[in-house]
Amino acid sequence: MATTEHPPPSRLRAWMLEGLSDMGKGRQGAPRPAKAEPVHKGQRWWRVMCLTGVDYFSTLGYQPGIAALAAGLLSPVATIVLVVVTLAGALPVYRRVAEESPHGEGSIAMLERLLTFWKGKLFVLTLLGFAATDFLITITLSAADASTHLVENPHLADALHDRQVLITLVLIALLGAVFLKGFLEAIGVAVALVGLYLALNVVVVVTGLWHVATEGHVISDWSTALTAEHGNVFAMVGVALLVFPKLALGLSGFETGVAVMPHVEGDPDDTEANPKGRIRGTKKLLTTAALIMSVFLIATSFITTLLIPEKEFESGGEANGRALAYLAHDYLGNAFGTVYDVSTIAILWFAGASAMAGLLNLMPRYLPRYGMAPHWARAVRPMVIVFTLVGFLVTWIFDADVDAQGGAYATGVLVLISSAAIAVTIAARKAGQRNWTIGFAVISAVFLYVTVANVIERPDGVKIGACFIAGIILVSLLSRLARAFELRVTSVTMDGMAQRFVRDIASRRIRFIANEPDNRDITEYREKIEQIRADNDVPAQEDFVFVEVTVLDPSEFEAGLTVRGEVLHGRYRVLTLESSSVPNALAALVLHVRDTTGCIPHIYFEWTEGNPFTNFLRFFLFGQGEVAPVTREVLREAEPDRARRPRVHVG
Repeated sequence: MATTEHPPPSRLRAWMLEGLSDMGKGRQGAPRPAKAEPVHKGQRWWRVMCLTGVDYFSTLGYQPGIAALAAGLLSPVATIVLVVVTLAGALPVYRRVAEESPHGEGSIAMLERLLTFWKGKLFVLTLLGFAATDFLITITLSAADASTHLVENPHLADALHDRQVLITLVLIALLGAVFLKGFLEAIGVAVALVGLYLALNVVVVVTGLWHVATEGHVISDWSTALTAEHGNVFAMVGVALLVFPKLALGLSGFETGVAVMPHVEGDPDDTEANPKGRIRGTKKLLTTAALIMSVFLIATSFITTLLIPEKEFESGGEANGRALAYLAHDYLGNAFGTVYDVSTIAILWFAGASAMAGLLNLMPRYLPRYGMAPHWARAVRPMVIVFTLVGFLVTWIFDADVDAQGGAYATGVLVLISSAAIAVTIAARKAGQRNWTIGFAVISAVFLYVTVANVIERPDGVKIGACFIAGIILVSLLSRLARAFELRVTSVTMDGMAQRFVRDIASRRIRFIANEPDNRDITEYREKIEQIRADNDVPAQEDFVFVEVTVLDPSEFEAGLTVRGEVLHGRYRVLTLESSSVPNALAALVLHVRDTTGCIPHIYFEWTEGNPFTNFLRFFLFGQGEVAPVTREVLREAEPDRARRPRVHVG
């Protein structure tokens, strides 16, 4: 295919566009080789779990404090409800997502397959907005909590007082710098960080439980206060269910767990089409991570609620956003506490790395394929700069406040989990699995309730999510508009009959007639030729080949083009094409014919009736409309040399 010539890129441009993301290669519907290719070796599932764990396990840095603020004395009971929902709801859902989407596409790809045309694209863009909310707030919230641990450290409190926003911005900038340099393999670092962090948390939890056991009045004081406040067990469970949406941060990490699936080692006989070993390893990853996190959530919620004064959890308190670090310093000394702070800061910062990797995995998988992102969006470094700048903006808006960002984070997490639950419910129904369908439907209802309750309770979350959605849709549509006149055809394949037509007509002058198929009767083709001859003063001895394009899904942006030839009514040669856009398909065809024959084709059109602006909108949205001038513009952009450009005639 002909392409526009560009001058050699500058060194900066070449560096910025180096290492284009190829995450979309494994997407559903992408062409695959006829022979099944073996899957790359990958890493053991428990090592990849640590890559997920830097996001999932790092929430221990702030989850106990958030739970205490939300539920007060009821925090351990509310956390048990969270664990039940995790193990009985989120875990089965994402184990099924791993089966249905084994190449890391996640639940968004499952739902994408259910919807077509523009409604499908807009639905995916909306989910991408919530995914961006989830991942970007992960970056900013984790960096903010890391800076909180740094600022609140007794050895650094005086020097770093009132510097939390600046420290958070520096941490986000350092994260961006890592990816600008080249982030290829983080699993080794993740294993070390997760191993150290969990080991230190075991020490803190065991120490906390020992103090609870040896200070008998602590449990009695807590149970007495809890009974006085809520009355009975049923009232406690009811209140715990009501405050549960505020604890939704403890569900983070599942979407990341599916996104890292391609890194999981499979069986020797695994193929990309059937990676059984990878799926089995990912299920182990998800289950083990959920069990480890569940134990830590219950234990840490219990000891922090019983051992930390309630006022310390509030804004400005020493345990706000750092409850376990507070216990580490209080019971194990400042030396151990400082080591704990360092490990927490490191894993929280690296949780941002996990989220950044998720963004770089997710966005290039969809937006460029939809034509809704510039070409450079496939490159890692420009996207890192964009995400880092957005992280700066979010940090500035929220003033690096962990509690203020919790609502937006929870909204993103809950929307993604709800969409996953709905996707697996539909998948189970299509598979005829009645019991699973009922079970997943119940789980979907639970998560939808939690999502709605969270939005009502903390509307700031859906507001920031709506901002991301509006931004993504606006930028996507503007990008689609800017790229409307690209060739948008990746390849052209002609069958034997079509090749015969082209070879025959190339011996004279190649003349095509663009025809919008109607009845396809003999009268239609005869009158069309007579009109073209009269409008363009073409001699009677010149012959033509008709070209007819059928628009399939106008929301698709680029694809290969298959050309088929047929003879109608014993005399009219017709080339039929199927594409998402009539002008782009016609331009790709005549350029291909020029390149294969060495002759300059001529293509003839009628003027389209109606308002030009309305016709352009028809082209933009439905692939039809102002065909003749748009075809000419596509050719002009694809072939800058006027002498080699196919000729467009309009009458």
